[in-house]
Amino acid sequence: MSSDIHQIRIGLTNNHPCSYLDDKLERVAVAIDPQMQSADNFEVLLANGFRRSGDTIYKPHCDHCKACQALRVNVVDNMASKSQKRLLAKARDDFHWVLKDTLDDNWFDLYARYIRTRHRNGTMFPPQKDEFLRFSLCEWLNTQFLHVYQHDQLVAVAVTDVMSQCASAFYTFFDPDISLSLGTLCILYQLQMCKNEAKQWLYLGYQIDQCPAMNYKVRFHSHQRLVNQRWRG
Repeated sequence: MSSDIHQIRIGLTNNHPCSYLDDKLERVAVAIDPQMQSADNFEVLLANGFRRSGDTIYKPHCDHCKACQALRVNVVDNMASKSQKRLLAKARDDFHWVLKDTLDDNWFDLYARYIRTRHRNGTMFPPQKDEFLRFSLCEWLNTQFLHVYQHDQLVAVAVTDVMSQCASAFYTFFDPDISLSLGTLCILYQLQMCKNEAKQWLYLGYQIDQCPAMNYKVRFHSHQRLVNQRWRG
């Protein structure tokens, strides 16, 4: 792949209401070169602010808004905060994680409860198995499923793309009835996985400061944001 990321061809979607900010319109730039669809090239694209949905590689390209900023955590330098250490301590005896190539048979029941409880007004409602699989799976990436169990009961799944030097937290769903912060716990477990596999970065998607539901991302130490195509700590 060319070292000049600007050489890739993109297509632009039409403007449509933003999923995160009520008063904004959004559109995305889609990478349309088939050769971009490889693990090595996608790792470079991640470092330039792109994400994926299924096999589609995209990046926010809004006309009048730059609220979306890609965010990543430096795995080597990451240290859990006091609250994150307390969370890990609470989870130590009852919770554990396992990385798997495929989803457990009972994953959809957990996913459906999560969507119906937490995202009834979102684009994933009503929950559909085939739609989620099209959204989360990718033919040209090593997509893994970090399963979290409370004793023997599945309580969370973190879909995770694993590449040579990094991993990308793609999507997480969990038991909405458990009071423990399972979303944060999943990221802590993903960071543990990255440390075990000597990865440098864990990408957490886009941060929008005006969206309170996303603010958990900035609580992970040694994170960087992509601002004007430069990563800044």
